[in-house]
Amino acid sequence: MLTLTCPNCGITAEETEFHAGGEAHLKRFGPGSSDSDFEKYLFMRENPKGVHFERWRHVYGCGKWFHVARDTMTLEVFGTYTAQTSTVPQEIIDKIQDRRPDWQASAAP
Repeated sequence: MLTLTCPNCGITAEETEFHAGGEAHLKRFGPGSSDSDFEKYLFMRENPKGVHFERWRHVYGCGKWFHVARDTMTLEVFGTYTAQTSTVPQEIIDKIQDRRPDWQASAAP
């Protein structure tokens, strides 16, 4: 089971208190975009084996969205940060590289 810390309210709890919202840092396409871009935005998602950046919502707490950096194979959580952050914070990238030396920061959004 995952244990996450909401960066908005500081509560640490099991994943059942949160709701997964899919891939983080997506470039959104809407009216006026090409059909191809809109289709990719709606349906095409990364599903890596390893480090992944996801959106989560603190459903039974503050109700706010935030981002999680975790490993999809081991369920190790590298850190959480607010959804208003457009890039992965350097301290999380450093933590990932410490634990996964073969991981490249260029893989970060």
